[in-house]
Amino acid sequence: MSEAVDAIFHALAHPSRRAVVARLGHGPAHVGELARPFDMALPTFCQHLRVLELAGIVRSRKQGRIRTYELAPAGLAEAESWLAEQRKLWEVRLDQLDALLLTLKETKS
Repeated sequence: MSEAVDAIFHALAHPSRRAVVARLGHGPAHVGELARPFDMALPTFCQHLRVLELAGIVRSRKQGRIRTYELAPAGLAEAESWLAEQRKLWEVRLDQLDALLLTLKETKS
């Protein structure tokens, strides 16, 4: 697994960061709006945003004193690709197991 995929899964491992990603799925938001639902100090919350940004899941822009975050869907593409590969691998393995079990059942009969 690549370092980028590791960073994405690390970033998404925390429930607060997943909640931020879910919220940003509805559109961009400024830091205060994103932090409002969480019971944590703003500097702590900003660390979570930084982890998401370093992983390439979100991007920010600053306009005056307001920093706005939005999803960076391309950042998730590598993780999505890795998950698709895993799905294919397990589908093949499960198909092989199914075929083996059918063969065993037929030889038993």
